[in-house]
Amino acid sequence: MKRFIKFIVKCVLLFFLCAGAFFGYSGYKQYKDLTSNKNVAQIVETIEASPDFIPYEQLPKTLVDATVAIEDRRFFYHHGVDYIGIVRAVASQFVPGMLESGGSTISQQTVKNMYGLFDFSLQRKVAEIFLANDLENTCSKEEIFALYVNIINYGNGYTGIYEASSGYFGLYPQQMNEGQCAILAGIPQSPANYDLVTHFDKAKNRQRLVLEAMVENGYLSQTEAEQVWLMPI
Repeated sequence: MKRFIKFIVKCVLLFFLCAGAFFGYSGYKQYKDLTSNKNVAQIVETIEASPDFIPYEQLPKTLVDATVAIEDRRFFYHHGVDYIGIVRAVASQFVPGMLESGGSTISQQTVKNMYGLFDFSLQRKVAEIFLANDLENTCSKEEIFALYVNIINYGNGYTGIYEASSGYFGLYPQQMNEGQCAILAGIPQSPANYDLVTHFDKAKNRQRLVLEAMVENGYLSQTEAEQVWLMPI
């Protein structure tokens, strides 16, 4: 019986090893195919050349803090892939009261949008990891963050922070108050559900989670978070 159990365990391990090798190779091949047409640096140059591109130094600090807190708290410390964040994302699905978080980093989300990798597959996930590594080797963290907010979906047909701030509020990004920054930071997780035009109440609830994440990560005190919550949107 023990031999049989050992045999089954070995078969299972072999299966996962083979599956890992297959998906790893397939993902790497997809990465090579994508970058053979246009590499990361070329796409970055195209995005930054847009007349609506807002560089990092012109972004409100609260937008940066809020986005990092809710989307990728270790953004400034990892190299494109946050394995601690992946564990936290899994744990957040099972631990009551734990703030939910996604496993994809800002770098991964950026390359996903750069290359239009919106289908879910393990191969795509592997390709995304290779692309995120390229992005980290090409750009500074500040440049990556600016790329992210300039190409991410903010709902209601708005792509990028310039369209979102002007479309929702009639303001340039630099003119937004802390409350507006915090509510926008919560939208990319599910743009269709947190669109400010059709789902404002859901967006406000999401803003509450953003502010809780900012307090948890030391960007705001609880009192400051309550003040931001009450700001007009």
